[in-house]
Amino acid sequence: MGCICFKPWRPPSPPPPDSVTILDDPDSGGVAVGECWQSFREFSLEELRIATGDFSAGNIVSEHNDRVPNIVYKGKLDDGRTIAVKRFQRLAWPDPFEFLDEAQDVGRLGSEHMANLIGCCLEGNERLLVAEYMPNGTLAKHLFHWEKRPMKWETRLRVALHTAKALEYCIDRGMDLYHDLNAYRILFDKVGNPRLSCFGLMRSSQAGKSYSSNLAFAPPEYLCLGAVMPESVIFSFGTILLDLMSGRHIPPYHALDLFKGKNLLVLMDSALDGRFSDEDRTELMHLASRCLRTEPDERPSIKFLLTTLTRIQKRAELGFNAKWTAPCPSYYGGLPEKNGGTKLATQPLYLTPFGDACRRVDLSLIHELLEKLGYRDDDGAGNELSFQMWTGQMQENLDYKRHGDAAFHAKDFETAIEFYTEFLNGAAAESVTVLARRCLCYMMNDMFHEALTDAMKARVVSPQWPISLYLQAACLLKLGMESEAKEALRNGSDLETH
Repeated sequence: MGCICFKPWRPPSPPPPDSVTILDDPDSGGVAVGECWQSFREFSLEELRIATGDFSAGNIVSEHNDRVPNIVYKGKLDDGRTIAVKRFQRLAWPDPFEFLDEAQDVGRLGSEHMANLIGCCLEGNERLLVAEYMPNGTLAKHLFHWEKRPMKWETRLRVALHTAKALEYCIDRGMDLYHDLNAYRILFDKVGNPRLSCFGLMRSSQAGKSYSSNLAFAPPEYLCLGAVMPESVIFSFGTILLDLMSGRHIPPYHALDLFKGKNLLVLMDSALDGRFSDEDRTELMHLASRCLRTEPDERPSIKFLLTTLTRIQKRAELGFNAKWTAPCPSYYGGLPEKNGGTKLATQPLYLTPFGDACRRVDLSLIHELLEKLGYRDDDGAGNELSFQMWTGQMQENLDYKRHGDAAFHAKDFETAIEFYTEFLNGAAAESVTVLARRCLCYMMNDMFHEALTDAMKARVVSPQWPISLYLQAACLLKLGMESEAKEALRNGSDLETH
């Protein structure tokens, strides 16, 4: 077959790379430094033959079989760069122009969280992609086939966060479909930082119909309709979270049965030997179960995933997993004793129905009373709502609040958390009512530290509002901090009676 010739393609100047980030790498003892990537270009087949030793079996670095027929080779260019070359099966991509267009689109990307595409080759029936080479293997290798020691919990959290950042980067640049996201698509660079392979952004079969190489892990919409959408990638991300927590490749539908049966500990990797907090485990499992929902529009957004994963990682870094630091008792008021402790007043408490519901931690009644309470007249959300309805500003953000309220009313507390979080992230002023409602939603999902944070924020925004103190008391009781909870109840009662 003769060669199909194309004029040399010259892409526009790439955008400046993401700011160089230095990350401690506990597993390798090194640091990861963002590197500049090369401009995308076309390679000749002869160049790649030489680079890969004529596509020798000794240079194969990927798993391949009937379901994954495309092979990845390690290669070395004349300029000394080590590359990864993906060679598609014969007759894949029959339209060379379609292949070139897609490769160029992927080649315009460049992120420190990805193994970036630097070129392609198309001669005759040959279709090849050329990417940055990641020398430290795949997530699958380190997670499922480790030899010396299991992957640390902190490293697993870092993999989840970096993968989410890579997906957000792609989505923000219009590449919202990532095909066959799995533990083999996540690679580690020379200093141990996780990178998402660019190959998943390219369709990988004839006519581009293949989304997943393993139907047991494909999203339900692909199984039922043969169609995928951006939310399908979130489903696949949920399978990655399962992999990271369990250390096994568990089919998502089996995991959902375990979620429903509350058999959560069965899902955790026994090799971790419990070196994670119950809070991290619960929140990650909650996140994975949401990603794996049957209805695509019920899955969380990538921004919500990033917010949650960032919070979990920061909590781990600050050492909250080992010991949570309680708020200073003097924050709630109280009478200081000579020894520096805090003496609780002994007068009887006079509690409103809401205060009493918090004392008994009756979450259903708290929900009912918060609904009846509605929004406060001086609530930031109320003022903001009326202003923005007149001006037409930030309508989308107000929709988040409305959707959150609807979910709160329907007792869909997981969805309410997502919408209230989106609203608070974009609001000009924090709403104490939204904070109170999200606080209860967190408690309904056993996320008591997050709930306490919201209650404390509400107290700062509106110091004279007793509801925030009562909610703090309920959170503190759930956390086993009875003396602090009693003090919060008393201060709430004092606000209402004076």
